[in-house]
Amino acid sequence: MGTVYTQLSLQERRRIEDWWLAKVPVAEMARVLKRHKSTIFREIKRNFWADDSLPKKYAGYFGIAAHRRTQRRRSTQRKLIRHPDLCKRVIEHIKQGWTPEQIGNRMIYDGAKPRVCQETIYRYIYSKEGMDQELWWYLPEHRKSRRPRRARKRLSPKFDRDVSILFRPDDVAHRRQFGHWEGDLLLFKQKLGQTNVTSLVERVSRFTVLLKNPNTAIMRKLVVVANALLRDGRKWSENCT
Repeated sequence: MGTVYTQLSLQERRRIEDWWLAKVPVAEMARVLKRHKSTIFREIKRNFWADDSLPKKYAGYFGIAAHRRTQRRRSTQRKLIRHPDLCKRVIEHIKQGWTPEQIGNRMIYDGAKPRVCQETIYRYIYSKEGMDQELWWYLPEHRKSRRPRRARKRLSPKFDRDVSILFRPDDVAHRRQFGHWEGDLLLFKQKLGQTNVTSLVERVSRFTVLLKNPNTAIMRKLVVVANALLRDGRKWSENCT
């Protein structure tokens, strides 16, 4: 048994149903499921179904009904359901284009009470209530279904830390010396075509040069971009002289 408690899954509840009908002891259920026996006792007691208008032989524990009952009970305990005014304020921000990260951090900055974190907002967006309002459409990536949890983990950096801009010389970092340039590749929406632009900005004077590139797939290669910069750099030198 782990130190972090997890809710019973639908598969576990269906197994409990089969064992309950077969009159398997609760201690044995807990041993197989690797749960505490009090968890099984509490599950059967809370989700036991009975109807006074029907004979007692129809009463019992049913896995699917128990799972739906638990989901319905847990949904009423969510923070944005218990606080309608807070939910309304969050929805207004979402429809204005705010991301859940911006909403949560802004509430922390303003010291708002009650407030919610970004994870709570995301869970509401992809809940039944949020899907009915189509709140996912207002997110930057317009994802109708949330990414799996493992896919949301931070990836390792593609560039070695030794070449980070954090280690550039002080004269460059504090803009005290002319002649240092910053380069970037600007990509556009697909409907605008495959062309892209390389931008060069001189750090002190802010002098900016834009180079139009013919093809995105080709210009993403570092060697091609470097050759283009060297070629145009010679032209600037000749013009200046």
